[in-house]
Amino acid sequence: MKITQRVAIIGSGKMGEIILSGLLKSGSADKNQLIAADPSSKRLEYIGLQYGVKTTTDNALAVQSADVVLFCIKPQSAPTVFKELASNFNGDKLVLSIMAGVTLRSMEGWLPANTPIVRIMPNTPSQVGEGMSAIAGGQSATSGHIELAQHMFSGVGRTIVLDEKHFDAVTGLSASGPAFIYIVIEALADGGVKSGLPRDVAIELAAQMTLGASKMVLETGKHPAILKDDVTTPAGCTTDGILALEEGGVRVTLIKAVTEAARRACELG
Repeated sequence: MKITQRVAIIGSGKMGEIILSGLLKSGSADKNQLIAADPSSKRLEYIGLQYGVKTTTDNALAVQSADVVLFCIKPQSAPTVFKELASNFNGDKLVLSIMAGVTLRSMEGWLPANTPIVRIMPNTPSQVGEGMSAIAGGQSATSGHIELAQHMFSGVGRTIVLDEKHFDAVTGLSASGPAFIYIVIEALADGGVKSGLPRDVAIELAAQMTLGASKMVLETGKHPAILKDDVTTPAGCTTDGILALEEGGVRVTLIKAVTEAARRACELG
């Protein structure tokens, strides 16, 4: 389904580009519905040539021309940028934010009363259409606003509606998690190389195996522990591998990685 709203993307860095690209690739929006804003003229020149959308270095101009304003800026810049743009909001524009740690309450305090705000936490696999985006609505956000956000972000992967109180944990797990998995894939591939495989083969095997294992969890609905047991035959080689993982503290280390990332997300807010 195609949206009818005009969308301004404030901040056209990596995630801003990923979402813009997803909207176009999924057919959710046409290029004439989108305008990208960024302080870097060089960045905007690239965005304009690559996607054929309008661009501007003037955030206010982008906001004035839009029905939906998507903020993809750094969390540290949020107070200044929101206060500079506040006069351009009068309750008829939907605000979307993908900023880690910046709460709905904070944004509602920076913008005029009754401004509908929806917070989204996507991740970088959105670039290949396999993202995961958590969505939460503010006090003035209606079910229709939530549905619009879901539709926009479904173009780059899965979406889930959650209470905002879970967003720091979502950031630590889903948004930071790909970096942790890349380390796991790299380490598994190193194990394959040590066992005699060419590196390119080892990386392909490790990456596809990870993709397949993830699909098994999502499509079968089985608990990961049950799927693990399906692979682990009595006295088999997998059992020895799992023993090595447990001796290395992999489980505890990954838990700590998520909780530390979540803690930092809270600090950013």
